[in-house]
Amino acid sequence: MPYRFCLNSVSLPLMLLGLLAPPTTFGQQDEITFHKDIEPILQRSCQNCHRVGGVGPMPLVTYEQVAPFAGLIEYKTGLRDRAGAMPPWYMEKNIGIQDYKNDPSLNDEEIAAISNWASSGAPAGDPADAPEPLVFDDSVKWTAGEPDLIVSTNPVTKLAGTPDWWGEIDRIPVPLEEDRYVKSVEIVEVNDVNYQTGTGRETVGGRYIFHHMIWSTAEIDENGQRIDENRTSWPVHEVGRNADIFDEDSGRLLRKGAYIVSDSVHLHSNGLDTTGHLEIGFRFHPVGYQPKYERAVLGLGNGVDISIAGNQDSQELHAYKALEDNIKIVTFEPHLHAPGERMCLEAIWGYTVETLSCVGYDHNWVRGYAYADNAQPLLPKGTILHIVGYMNNTETNPNVPDPRNWQGSGNRSVTNMFIDLGMRVKLTDEQFVEEMAERRQALNLGPNDHVIGCPLCAAPLVSPMVAPVPAAPAPESSD
Repeated sequence: MPYRFCLNSVSLPLMLLGLLAPPTTFGQQDEITFHKDIEPILQRSCQNCHRVGGVGPMPLVTYEQVAPFAGLIEYKTGLRDRAGAMPPWYMEKNIGIQDYKNDPSLNDEEIAAISNWASSGAPAGDPADAPEPLVFDDSVKWTAGEPDLIVSTNPVTKLAGTPDWWGEIDRIPVPLEEDRYVKSVEIVEVNDVNYQTGTGRETVGGRYIFHHMIWSTAEIDENGQRIDENRTSWPVHEVGRNADIFDEDSGRLLRKGAYIVSDSVHLHSNGLDTTGHLEIGFRFHPVGYQPKYERAVLGLGNGVDISIAGNQDSQELHAYKALEDNIKIVTFEPHLHAPGERMCLEAIWGYTVETLSCVGYDHNWVRGYAYADNAQPLLPKGTILHIVGYMNNTETNPNVPDPRNWQGSGNRSVTNMFIDLGMRVKLTDEQFVEEMAERRQALNLGPNDHVIGCPLCAAPLVSPMVAPVPAAPAPESSD
């Protein structure tokens, strides 16, 4: 899904502040220029959306296109891991695990270079220093790769100025002739908005009318009733969400004869009469694939007794879950609502309390953060998972429409949820020991090394979780 700079959400004083701030000490020996230093950063993390034909509100390809927004780019990238930051990746870099898949974020040196460049008058530099221009294929809209199967929902129309709508959409049959395991699923909204002119509104989602869809696949009986016995649930679609790539050893099953079903779709006006639909792209494992691991469903969160006072910052929510199985955490996905600013995930094991991840939250850009293969937390049964949500219900939070109001639990954006929607798999004791042994070998770990999120990784190779092998009997004497 695209990301965008929100010009209306940044005041002129803030933009000017970025231009007037003193230059950083980064690269004092060499002038920071657009073509040599800034253009490569934009190519890696910005131009996929910010280009002609892209979904960003302005192209950021040529110097002439970028220079007028130098102060705004400095401000947005300087937000780092808070709502409004660009690129929209909010993982905090000073705590917890730091290795993630598909991470477009900027490092400290890149952020400092942008600040130095903007504060120094945005010099162009020598065009000979520029990297080769990127070539984009606008026919490709699937970030996880071209799907093996695409299922489209029926089109719906949302009129400008009409109130939000929640409800059920039409069930859609899945044209599949045999059961298949899915390695990734990605959902994109297709509508009749002109993607180069947009809607002129800076609402949640901007151009889109689907805010979210909670959905599953299920068989339907002869009476038109859903058969929940073989139902498969899938990650919630939300505006701004990235593709969901399942653990390589834990694909989800899409059954032949199933239907796409949802009784919780949220539509909102984007400011124009808009007709749109969702396209669901499935990528399959090879025929004959069988998952090694079973999906772990934990229910880590609280959607019942939330209480958020009006006009107060730094309010905390807490939720705990004791693990009944060994697990591997595949993704961390904070889900809050408008007052949410931050969520942290902790693991409590024995006497140890360890922070795995802390993420800033932006209700405009819901992200799932996939841990790198050798960074996925491996936690033994008995571990307590703890999430902490930090809530800001004041006028300093632009997502809150009226901070005077108390807020409780609920599905609407003006009420609240507090959940980690991340994906996990469960491991048997033998699989858990095997995974840790592979981790030790891949990272060349010694007995004194520490791995965040794997409390037993540096334990002796003979794990106490596995019964010792009895000693072989002594050979009988030949006398």
